[in-house]
Amino acid sequence: MSEIAQIEASLPVSAEVQPGLVAIAMSGGVDSSTVAAVLQHHGRSIIGLTMQLWNQRRLPELQGDGPAQHRCCSLDDVYDAKRVAQHLNFPHYVVNFERQFEDRVVRPFVQDYLSGRTPIACTNCNTDVKFEPLLRMARQIGADRLATGHYARIRRDELTGRFQLLRALDPSKDQSYFLWGLSQEQLSRSEFPLGELSKDKVREIARRAALPVAEKPDSMELCFVPNGNYVQFIHAYATENKIPLSTGEGDIVSESGEVLARHTGIHNFTIGQRKGLGFAAGKALYVLAIEPQNNRVIVGDDDSLRTTTFEAEGVNWISIAEPSQPIRATVKIRHKHEPAAATVEAVPDSRARITFDSPQRAITPGQAAVIYSNDVVLAGSWIR
Repeated sequence: MSEIAQIEASLPVSAEVQPGLVAIAMSGGVDSSTVAAVLQHHGRSIIGLTMQLWNQRRLPELQGDGPAQHRCCSLDDVYDAKRVAQHLNFPHYVVNFERQFEDRVVRPFVQDYLSGRTPIACTNCNTDVKFEPLLRMARQIGADRLATGHYARIRRDELTGRFQLLRALDPSKDQSYFLWGLSQEQLSRSEFPLGELSKDKVREIARRAALPVAEKPDSMELCFVPNGNYVQFIHAYATENKIPLSTGEGDIVSESGEVLARHTGIHNFTIGQRKGLGFAAGKALYVLAIEPQNNRVIVGDDDSLRTTTFEAEGVNWISIAEPSQPIRATVKIRHKHEPAAATVEAVPDSRARITFDSPQRAITPGQAAVIYSNDVVLAGSWIR
């Protein structure tokens, strides 16, 4: 039996809910470890849960000289989480969510790229893997609440009774953009203890608690892409799973339809891309659109990347009920995008029509459009 399997074998089959017991989603990093130290300092009863999401031995051809540094959810992270639990003396379990992770995150990630979209794996992971199964697992081991190291805030609107998702006080660490898919039930049972803190303060708390991960760097790369190269991963994963990569070579064309070059697969491109187009044009060109039905990539100048109106699908009105009239808000179309003023109109079939006051650059299908009113996340959606 492997070490991971031995750890998992110790997980309780079921337990009566113990009032006040909080399960902590422990990634092995400084943030979730500090959550454990903070809650314990406040006298809360805690238990740690660490997810095993991806078999790091898969796709060995991508390993090269070793996996990319600072990936989340590596095997080292599992052991770091256990070291923290031992240091603070609370129970800790590892749970295997590899199947859910592959079905709900990895495979859709590859399929989105192959269909000309640019996915956000972290949002899918939060919505479909971290919160839903972990909250269920928390109940199984007797905890009625789940705490995580996300930089965001939750509050209850006393007038409507709804739970609201808010940005973190530290704008440089805010992760609300990745959490818009959470339901009211999930918000009602979740805690984000770091939402009021700066990263410097979190490090200070970790050092004061003598956590063994106090100086550990933040995770940056996707856990399932060993070398950080998405295109190489897509090729290797598609080959392993016998997924057709594309319909073969296609055209790279100008806005007027002039054929400028050939490409070897639309999954090699994203909206707004400038480098790696595969040909020299004598001027800066950017990917404007990807047409999977024609196996075609359209390129043009930077001004053509800027648009005003788009539609989004799969809208989750998280902090307010779906509005019957257009509303004014600010909308964020990428994690690093500065939210821009817009009018948002809910339309049938869980969609929304968003019109910015001024054109925005590279509105990309597959990315999230997150709708804010000041610090409150009103809703989130997928750009069509």
